[in-house]
Amino acid sequence: MSPAPAGGAGVLSEDAVAFLVELERRFGARRRQLLGERAGRQVRWDAGERPGFLEQTSEVRSSDWTVAPLPAEVLDRRVEITGPVDRKMIINALHSGANVYMADFEDSTSPTWENVVAGQRNLMDAVRRELDFTDPATGKRYRFDTPGSPWPAVLMVRPRGWHLPEKHLVVDGMAMSASLFDFGLFFFHNAAALLAQGTRPYFYLPKMQSHLEARLWNDVFVFAQQRLGLAQGTARATVLIETLPAAFEMDEILFELREHILGLNCGRWDYIFSFIKTLRSDPQAVLPDRSLVTMTQPFLAAYSELLIRTCHRRGAHAMGGMAAQIPIKQVNPEDAERNAKAMAQVRADKLREVRAGHDGTWVAHPALVPIAAEIFNEHMPRPNQIERLREDVNVSASQLLSAPDGARTEAGLRHNIRVGVQYLAAWLRGQGCVPLYNLMEDAATAEICRTQLWQWLHHGVQVEGTPLTAQRVRLALDAEIEELVGKNAAAREPLRVARDLFEQVATGDNLAEFLTLPAYELLP
Repeated sequence: MSPAPAGGAGVLSEDAVAFLVELERRFGARRRQLLGERAGRQVRWDAGERPGFLEQTSEVRSSDWTVAPLPAEVLDRRVEITGPVDRKMIINALHSGANVYMADFEDSTSPTWENVVAGQRNLMDAVRRELDFTDPATGKRYRFDTPGSPWPAVLMVRPRGWHLPEKHLVVDGMAMSASLFDFGLFFFHNAAALLAQGTRPYFYLPKMQSHLEARLWNDVFVFAQQRLGLAQGTARATVLIETLPAAFEMDEILFELREHILGLNCGRWDYIFSFIKTLRSDPQAVLPDRSLVTMTQPFLAAYSELLIRTCHRRGAHAMGGMAAQIPIKQVNPEDAERNAKAMAQVRADKLREVRAGHDGTWVAHPALVPIAAEIFNEHMPRPNQIERLREDVNVSASQLLSAPDGARTEAGLRHNIRVGVQYLAAWLRGQGCVPLYNLMEDAATAEICRTQLWQWLHHGVQVEGTPLTAQRVRLALDAEIEELVGKNAAAREPLRVARDLFEQVATGDNLAEFLTLPAYELLP
């Protein structure tokens, strides 16, 4: 194992590391097998087979069953805020007025060794009501509430996905699973302390592609609870349906985790990325400009409504997705109008979700909490809408697989490049959640940027009348980098590194499975 960063010795204690090693030895090989099965399915899809509902699990979909009853403290999840695991974010999020704070080790955290270990330390301090932070720039002090007071928001933790390794802990010659690392440390250090305070360990599980991957998580929960002497069903989780294959296995995922599940969430940005990646060889699946791929498009509306119907039939929460807008600072006279337009987009998105039957929603900025809460309070007077079964919804495989029409423009090309390169440069510096052009960008949106360009290139899409070529992408990359460097000369080298990596994953012959895998190799 790599040496513990400053302040990390208590996190990486001998007993905690032994627990991690035990998790990896028990479940690591099975995880790698499931990743191999992902690759095998993709080969079939690339050859022309299309994803669909599984024949072998039809009985699970057709039979009547429900998940375990939901704990009282999470019956109402109407507004959830998400963000990275730094001390200031944790304090502000817990006091934001949201019902839930999802502490994110995945898409909004750059997994440097320091960030990962410090994030665990920060959560340990938060659970024990010992978290404070003094901003070195302003001297302002931030502090979590006093011991014994009620939790201002329910804490949930998102570990990294099954595909990611944690290279700083090698077990039997192989980097251990980042999922097991993040889950294991948090559960080992905090499960008993949370129970003593009348709450419990809650998780968000990302980027699964099949019910067998959900079964693996369930077995991890069962083992961890047994190993620490906790009652089965102590840990509870929400699964993000953010891959196209998982959209066909929602019932099955709920069934596998039925003793530990709270519900499913529409992880819309990763879902769009997965749609492109899964159907990468299909010329009928080419998407228009990212700005046109909104939740009102039929294929995304079908996914959202199927999730609501599936969850409510099983007694589980159907959570809405992320509003990526952030408040626009009032610097110029036109900023007020632009901010009003952005907030109107948030309101429209949340109104669509609550009217469709979602039980809650996500925001990325504390200023959006009251906006989302106002919409849900008006249209959802009860803690949730699980009683709305949405039996009018009947979604077919073809609806989930039908790409929308729309333009592919030079502006869309350039925006993908600007966002993708700037996000990568920040990620490589250790920042995983980046405000760009009045949106909060994370790894999921960066994945859309690079896969969309790869898709356009691979299928020879015309961008404003001219077929897109790799050379045109390279010239656009160079032009955008020079403009960015002109505004900040000190950023030239970080942008150059990010530019080269972005070109590699956007123009290569083969589509890289995840941007974060080659990028992770560049992190210390």
